[in-house]
Amino acid sequence: MRILVQKFGGTSLSDAQSRAHAIHHIQHALIEHYALVVVVSAMGRRGDPYATDTLLDLIRHNSNAIPAREKDMLLGCGEIISAAVLCSELNHLSIPAVVLTGGQAGIRTDGRFGNAHIESIQPTRILNQLSLGKVVIVTGFQGQSEDQDVTTLGRGGSDTSATALGAALKAEYVDIFTDVNGIFTADPRLVADAQAIVSVTYAEICNMAYQGAKVIHPRAVEIAMEANIPIRVRSTFTQDLGTLVASPDSLRTLNMPLRDRYVTGIAHVPSLTQIRVAAQEGQYDLQLSVFKAMAQRQISVDFINVNPSGVMYTVFDSEAARAVDTLNQMGYHPTIQQGCVKVSVIGGGMNGVPGIMAHIIEALTEEDIQILQSADSNTTIWVLVGQADMVKAVLALHQKFQLHKTI
Repeated sequence: MRILVQKFGGTSLSDAQSRAHAIHHIQHALIEHYALVVVVSAMGRRGDPYATDTLLDLIRHNSNAIPAREKDMLLGCGEIISAAVLCSELNHLSIPAVVLTGGQAGIRTDGRFGNAHIESIQPTRILNQLSLGKVVIVTGFQGQSEDQDVTTLGRGGSDTSATALGAALKAEYVDIFTDVNGIFTADPRLVADAQAIVSVTYAEICNMAYQGAKVIHPRAVEIAMEANIPIRVRSTFTQDLGTLVASPDSLRTLNMPLRDRYVTGIAHVPSLTQIRVAAQEGQYDLQLSVFKAMAQRQISVDFINVNPSGVMYTVFDSEAARAVDTLNQMGYHPTIQQGCVKVSVIGGGMNGVPGIMAHIIEALTEEDIQILQSADSNTTIWVLVGQADMVKAVLALHQKFQLHKTI
């Protein structure tokens, strides 16, 4: 069987008109003689009746007084409703379809409710249904623990479900359908002339996803990369093939256009607080005590700079008060700057190329944007700027590296 996995996000299933577009893609794949697995998210977004955030709102007035196990049972309902409705519509069109929950599809996870990790996939039941000529609809975002409890995979979990199933089934492609036509050189809501990227490597899109691009979850990309399963990020509402994500060798084999640029895209993460903690003379355990305390309070840290004079890092604005309170209780006197944005310049071709950082500084200096902090890796350079400078910074860097020009 030539197997194709299609994943449809919440906006692709939110109403009958949107689902009609999704069904058109399903019909087209069947015409091309694919055996088809369709992974679905819950319908719509907060405010829509069966969206995940709407289900969460049902228990917020009780101060979330619900055990983690039962909370996962609640959160799994949205995908089940979505899958059953889509199944009904396909059968009405004489397209035989069957619904499997994550557990029924063979997705086995650990027992970490709310953020479970997939341990194995046993797709026997999927393959049996495919051999009967049925479209197999699988509820995304969920699996089953060893104790047969429903578990959820965390935010972006439906993407993870799709690529994990694609890997287990040795699918030809995994198509991630969303409401935008592929991956862009920057957020098109901020940059009017952002360009759609025809093809990109796993490493580049994984970095873009981790640095704020929200089209696909980075954990899903990592799974696809390990199995070497190509991903196509596509719009539900057009027939375009969107952005192909694959290894460099696969892109060359498929004769995909190579981007003759050092930089692939600009991503950003807003609403950060920068924290600085100075070390006293002769104090060598500062770094250990600070980051151990953050870990114990389950406060996620990022953008870390460590040197003999102290430490500097960021947390989300929503976690800043807890972080500062923790440091104060330890006898430290942190300096903080709230309302920061991490802007990332990402490109697989810039490793070892001189002048990239000079271009970044030049672009931001020309716009009178102060750089609060910087760091780099072999494919990414990060700068921290003030929230008020976010749009100017993204636009300036997008222009400096000529990402507005189509290749």
